[in-house]
Amino acid sequence: MAETDEPSEERLTWRQEGEYDLVVRGRNVSCGDTFAPREVGVRDGKIAAVEPLGTGLRGARVVELAEDETLIPGLVDTHVHVNEPGRTEWEGFATATRAAAAGGVTTIVDMPLNSVPATVNVAALEYKRLFARQNAFVDIGFWGGAVPGNKADLRPLHDDGVFGFKCFLLHSGVDEFPHLEADEMEEALAELKTFNSLLIVHAEDSRTIDRAPQPNGAVYENFLKSRPRGAENIAIAEVIERTRWTGARSHILHLSSSDAIPMIRSAKNDGLDITVETCPHYLTLLSEEIPDGATAFKCCPPVREVSNREKLWEGLIDGAIDYIVSDHSPSTLDLKDLGNGDFGVAWGGVSSLQLGLSLIWTEARRRGVGLERVLQWMSTRPAERVGLRNKGRLALGYDADMAVFAQDESYVVDAQRLNHKNPITPYQGKVLSGKVRKTFVGGREVDYETPTGRLLSRGQA
Repeated sequence: MAETDEPSEERLTWRQEGEYDLVVRGRNVSCGDTFAPREVGVRDGKIAAVEPLGTGLRGARVVELAEDETLIPGLVDTHVHVNEPGRTEWEGFATATRAAAAGGVTTIVDMPLNSVPATVNVAALEYKRLFARQNAFVDIGFWGGAVPGNKADLRPLHDDGVFGFKCFLLHSGVDEFPHLEADEMEEALAELKTFNSLLIVHAEDSRTIDRAPQPNGAVYENFLKSRPRGAENIAIAEVIERTRWTGARSHILHLSSSDAIPMIRSAKNDGLDITVETCPHYLTLLSEEIPDGATAFKCCPPVREVSNREKLWEGLIDGAIDYIVSDHSPSTLDLKDLGNGDFGVAWGGVSSLQLGLSLIWTEARRRGVGLERVLQWMSTRPAERVGLRNKGRLALGYDADMAVFAQDESYVVDAQRLNHKNPITPYQGKVLSGKVRKTFVGGREVDYETPTGRLLSRGQA
């Protein structure tokens, strides 16, 4: 990648008539379902021109892509646990958004739990925004929480700009964010329908897990048996039927059980407004390969068998599963119980915000799946589902959120070199394909020193 017509200090502060703030030129620029030689002109943070290469757009800054580089839309990750305020030692807005930018993610939507207070009322949302505002290296939106007793807070949170509401159907892992029973979830769905909001659900059935074997000890197979597929299947069936009864909008988080795909297909065929996500760890890791005591791999629901992974890929390709997000769920090293490797004690969560694109691209290209499909799954579709109308594409009028991606460059994952606050990853030592070389948010290159990301509100994004 090279830059031409190096601007003077004066030209950096003003724009000549007919000139763009930024022009990016390359032979491989994302154009929806294909890639083509294009010049992209950016003005005031928006994409103002997309022209054939050779048009000669003028810019205060001009970036020429190298032959091995592709310009892609910034990824949109709608499932990120930042954990600030309250558990900033686990992560934090500065470290999370640096990691996002390094992985080509230009927009995140932060989960309402693991921060203290949880985002279950307007006061908590405004408090969280105070911490995010000065530490955003990418754009940030927020989910609200649906918990027992906060029905009256849902509409005010919606009016204050959350993108929807999260609930759990079993213990969330933190006491300040209690779960809903199925009837309470139905009540929340009915309430959200009155103002057309979205309920996103951690769908595992508590009673099934209560009757499953205990996960204590270092043997991964025992942990896997403690979170059976049936727990997901029963809970997803509840979400489907309550969505059917209320006519509301719902979304299944982090699908792990491929058994649920047929009923998801059926629900969509019936016209229900329901969508489903899965995550890189379910699409790349295998339970058969997880060593005993390797608690970096622990997440809930768990990584399952190779046959399950293959069916998840089939569901993605045929559209039963809508998109891919990280479910970045970090913690401190001590909470992973690395010394003992006890799956019953360790915190469940995988940190992969910086690695998601490389993980999925490495696996997708091995399967003959093109980069354009990966971008649909990791940018366009999540943006569409949550109502980020100006993100997820390189198109006129969209936010100039872009990444320069070298799809053939490989690298070895080193936890110590990631931007996440705590250096732990189940991908340590793994060789991945595809490296993000530059990231632009609103037409500005992320420099990892000056936070220029914005806080997003539903209806304004």
